[in-house]
Amino acid sequence: MNHKKVISAVALTAAGALTLAGCSGGTKGGSTSPSDTGSATTPARDSISIAWEAPLNSLNLTSNNGNATQNTVIASLLDGAFYWYDEDLATQDDESFGTIEKISDDPLQVKYTYAADTNWSDGVPVGAADLLLEWAATSTHFNTVDIEDEVDEEGNIDVADDQVAFNSAITSSQLIEDFPEVSADGKSITFTYSKKYADWQYSFDGRSLPAHIVAKRALGIDDPTAATEALIKAFKDKDNAALAKVSKVWNDDFNFTTLPSEPELYLSNGAYVLKDYVKDQYLTLAANPDYKGARPASIPNVTVRFIEDPMAQVTALQNGEVDLIGPQASADVRTALENLGDQVVTSFGVEGTYEHVDLVFQKGSPFSAATYGGDEEKALKVRQAFLQTIPRQAIVDNLIKSSNPDAAVRNSFILVPGSEGYDEMVAQNGSSAYPDAGDIAKATELLKEAGVDTPVKVRFAFNADNARRVSQFALIQDAAKQAGFDVVDASAPAADWGTLLAQKQSEYDASLFGWQTQSTAVTEADPNYRTGGINNFGLYSSKVVDGLLDELQVETDPAKQLELQIKVEQELWKDAFGTVIFQFPAIHAWTPTLDGVKPSAISPTIFNQYWEWKAAA
Repeated sequence: MNHKKVISAVALTAAGALTLAGCSGGTKGGSTSPSDTGSATTPARDSISIAWEAPLNSLNLTSNNGNATQNTVIASLLDGAFYWYDEDLATQDDESFGTIEKISDDPLQVKYTYAADTNWSDGVPVGAADLLLEWAATSTHFNTVDIEDEVDEEGNIDVADDQVAFNSAITSSQLIEDFPEVSADGKSITFTYSKKYADWQYSFDGRSLPAHIVAKRALGIDDPTAATEALIKAFKDKDNAALAKVSKVWNDDFNFTTLPSEPELYLSNGAYVLKDYVKDQYLTLAANPDYKGARPASIPNVTVRFIEDPMAQVTALQNGEVDLIGPQASADVRTALENLGDQVVTSFGVEGTYEHVDLVFQKGSPFSAATYGGDEEKALKVRQAFLQTIPRQAIVDNLIKSSNPDAAVRNSFILVPGSEGYDEMVAQNGSSAYPDAGDIAKATELLKEAGVDTPVKVRFAFNADNARRVSQFALIQDAAKQAGFDVVDASAPAADWGTLLAQKQSEYDASLFGWQTQSTAVTEADPNYRTGGINNFGLYSSKVVDGLLDELQVETDPAKQLELQIKVEQELWKDAFGTVIFQFPAIHAWTPTLDGVKPSAISPTIFNQYWEWKAAA
């Protein structure tokens, strides 16, 4: 079965919306060297450049193709939102964009209202139709086909022209079954949930596609008001002929890797507008002259240069080609930045991404009961044996401590080390069955008990262009060999890695990658472990876990939420779902003439609080 591609994140007090992590991330904690941005009379620059590792490929952030960190960080400058996270991960409301109000507990009803001055960059007001489109597209309620059966190996879909098929990352919008109520002025929309939902305040942040443009392109209606009215009517009437066209536009038209010839495809409603985009090289943003919100652009022009190599980012900063970087942390990167001394401001700590190994549960994998004629006990022992071989402590000691001397093995799937409840989680979740250093003798014994022929072949998938993961693979391969596993390289280059991971489970048995957090929502981990979850790339399925996740969705008591999370992890460790290894170290650096930089541990990382930036000449 094909499974949908998602690309995001990590829970802080619990779990929200995950994205397949890239290399960059926010810094939480750590140290910062002194900065001298000059006196108040120093003239200010009107432009800066930022290095980022991967290019924008979509402005549809909740489609399966667009749900990626490389897109959300750019969108954070282009679009406003109902709320945002500060550098301490506290939620801050932006009432200049709009408000979120819970108006009823039973049934749960939530009202979103856009501010009067919140407009798209073509002058059309942002309104209820935009959020209605977001709900409808991500809810799956209007699809006439099962998206999972239609996704190809590239993460795209090819269905008949008369089929409604929103290729979306499934979200909490599924919990809203009734058609929402739209206000007479079109500025408010009220959703009624089919059941209680613990994270109702995080269901929609307000970032969406312009409904009037989607309707124009799909239905051929130029007038914005008439277009949005027709769009709402099509959803309300379940007009499949119209919705089939709408879904195709929603899926395809806002994906691009160069500046589109039609400006309507890159409208924004936030502090910046997109001005130029050269494929795989850079994009430029300019201050939105019509923006009237509370988070305006403090620097008129921003260029984002795409530099994948972390050391090349350091060189670009040293040479004055860029002003701000957030490269993947390594000993070489840290040393290079420290050697620059006062030429740069540096920040070290940890980010909201964790490294982990997931096992594949589908037939053909040595970890699937189906491979052994349905023998669950045999498959479990093989999974347990393999996880016992993973040298987590050696990985941390050899690859992470050089960047973060305080680094330690992470032992929770859901909670971040140091967060509230983490110690209690680790004490009870069953992770102690897997020593940090691994246990080769135990692994050998388990394989013998399983009665399988050795060596057991394990195809191990990872990003071949990521040097740290290449090193981790070598350590894992060597340790596993000692217990009776033949771990073979099933990696893919960066360009093909996401497709391999999300769509080609038949080509690998275990995967190594990172999840990066975008939210502090308690249900963030749900898609990772639920049967059919969009982030459940190993195709794991447990009725017990599904039931616990259902309970967690509606539980609002923090103490009971932790109890449920512990129960979820107890099942994951008992079932040998996979393992977790470490929290990513974070390194950020910028020129001393750039002030106000406040990287976040979660997306948008180094782009966080851009409205506070100041650049001296």
